[in-house]
Amino acid sequence: MSTWQLPEGIDELTGDQALAFEAMRRALLDLYADKGYGLVIPPMVENVESLLLTSDSVNEKTFKFLDPVSGKMLGVHADITPQIARIDAKRASDKVEKYCYVNAILQTRADDFYASRSPIQAGAELYGSADVSADVEVIKLMLESLKLLSVGPIVLSLGNVLIFNTLISNETLSNEQSSKLSQIFVKRSTPDLEVFLANHSLNYADKFSALMRLEGDVSVLNEALSVFNDMPIVKVAIEDLISISGQLKSLDIDIVVDLAELKAYEYHTGVVFSAYNEHYSKALAQGGRYNGLSASFGQARAATGFSFDLKFLSQTK
Repeated sequence: MSTWQLPEGIDELTGDQALAFEAMRRALLDLYADKGYGLVIPPMVENVESLLLTSDSVNEKTFKFLDPVSGKMLGVHADITPQIARIDAKRASDKVEKYCYVNAILQTRADDFYASRSPIQAGAELYGSADVSADVEVIKLMLESLKLLSVGPIVLSLGNVLIFNTLISNETLSNEQSSKLSQIFVKRSTPDLEVFLANHSLNYADKFSALMRLEGDVSVLNEALSVFNDMPIVKVAIEDLISISGQLKSLDIDIVVDLAELKAYEYHTGVVFSAYNEHYSKALAQGGRYNGLSASFGQARAATGFSFDLKFLSQTK
């Protein structure tokens, strides 16, 4: 192997590529500053318990090593969101706080969202508001970010993981069984769901089956209200999506609904969203609500945000 070769899944930007990236980074930071989002630059390395929090997916993607100075286990950040939770908790504010970032991250393996193991994650997070107006604000900012990067047209997908989480909380499944059912929904495998339901006696088997097929245009939300009319918590989750889609109606985007959508990171607790373009097979930007993620740091706060791989999008022209 030649000494100049990079590890598999690790890449770099040079020349015109680096210049294009830098121009987009500056433009994004100007946009976020104009919208009131303060720049934060989290450290590359933290105590591993601060990085992992409640997400097995983040755990699996985090490089870990023993610090020769402190003797503690450290981790290289694989996702910025847990670090923002720590930063916000340290601030101990009871007001709405807004953060933005553009940081290189490192993952043990690539996933369906990032193009490499060494993406540059850009995004924004809003803390301190549980109202859907906060979700609308960050969705609009995500769409403005993509427009600034000349990515379009955009199809916006809306979902709410609270629906699945509420259903599964009413079942007596083991952790292993719950994880298997979750993975079935992540893979969107109707045949696997039918097998699972045949082999397990579930209180809401019919609702799990209905959830798997609840996708399409915004009219799906009315059907969902009918399916879950006996579950008040789920009805509120659906009504939130109706409100959000209504507030976004004036934008020049197509909106689709996917109520079976589960994000790869388990810390999402409510509304989730993704931006797609017909020329790409995966989401270009994604985000959602993750209330309580900062509880591990002593202050549970409502939060919502989004992120994308700026290094990838800066090279898509």
